[in-house]
Amino acid sequence: SRFDELVSLGKVVTVGVLLLIFAVYIDALQPGASRQAIFFYWAAVFGLVSVGRIGVRSVQKALILRGHGTHRALVVGWSDQVEKIYDEVARYPEAGLNVVGAIRLRGDDEAGGDGYGLEHPHDAGVAVEAPAVRAWTIEDLPRLIDELEVQDVLIALGSHDHEPLLKVLQLCDGKPVTLKLVPDFYTLIGGMARTEHMYGLPLIEVLPEPMPPWEQSTKRLIDVLVSAAVLVAGMPAWILIGLLVRLTSPGPAIYRQQRVGQHGRVFTMYKFRTMWQDAEAHTGPVWARENDPRYTPLGRWLRRTRLDEIPQFWNVLRGDMSLVGPRPERPYFVEKLAREIPLYRRRHRVKPGITGWAQVKWKYDESLEDVRQKVKFDLFYIENMSLRMDFKILFRTIRTALSGKGR
Repeated sequence: SRFDELVSLGKVVTVGVLLLIFAVYIDALQPGASRQAIFFYWAAVFGLVSVGRIGVRSVQKALILRGHGTHRALVVGWSDQVEKIYDEVARYPEAGLNVVGAIRLRGDDEAGGDGYGLEHPHDAGVAVEAPAVRAWTIEDLPRLIDELEVQDVLIALGSHDHEPLLKVLQLCDGKPVTLKLVPDFYTLIGGMARTEHMYGLPLIEVLPEPMPPWEQSTKRLIDVLVSAAVLVAGMPAWILIGLLVRLTSPGPAIYRQQRVGQHGRVFTMYKFRTMWQDAEAHTGPVWARENDPRYTPLGRWLRRTRLDEIPQFWNVLRGDMSLVGPRPERPYFVEKLAREIPLYRRRHRVKPGITGWAQVKWKYDESLEDVRQKVKFDLFYIENMSLRMDFKILFRTIRTALSGKGR
């Protein structure tokens, strides 16, 4: 992302400027002016290069969204995976992949005993540019690559499909294509194991700590400082919002709800009330949805600007939550979703957050499919937890709140 590129650029510019200063100007600089000169030189280089990089990346993204510079991709996998992969790639056009075909591998019972039959992409219900191309055996894969001018081959096979995987690799050998494996998502980023070496002996640590101790301590310090500053500095505004909630609809200003936190511990989470009182009295627990009639007029605005989450800074200050982490869910939904979604409870290995990677990448939960997508993002966050990742999420959250695009 552009944020990651700016962080990397900042490191490179800083090291480069320091080396240049010490190598060329260290003898010429006056003691009183040296620090000022270094700072202005660093700021000028970083600012100009950053503007150039962001401009180039923005132009690249705009061109890709218009169909320029995309890679022609072919999906190869079992029938039940092809459509899923196709949908995932189509959902993110900025990735620069243009799926021109999808080949479904069939098992022995479907392929007539030859082991790995191929069905034509058009028969799979996936749009292709060359419906006249026919492929009935796996040996036709090289011809398909040539006729469809494929640049990337996405291989969607299971972890035990060694034989068909090797067959696909052999057929693609020597072709000007890039092979990309698409393993099962939970196998890929479940974050349940990490490889380490002890005197040359490879060991696999199961369920390692997501963050090193020093980053955990720093993260907690930032949580305390930021939450205290927000609560104290904005106290007049929060009191005013509370009064408006009370005056515009019957019921308390602060809504209290039981949520599941780290290690499955249940705690009370606080929010500014955005719905009419007793909104679930006749329906039971249900997810909020877009244009939900249960929202009050003020509550709809609070949701859109994310200001309804402000009381949760008290939860952060108490240690129930963190600024960044998977959003906590109600016990009712946790029990239900844990039966439906593998590794759902792994979200409870870390403190829940006011915002998270799933919140900046996806919408509010309205269906089980939305939850599945968010769990993917939550597991990705847990696997890649770092202070840098937290700052990236906070930056995106602030941008979303200021633009009023939240729901």
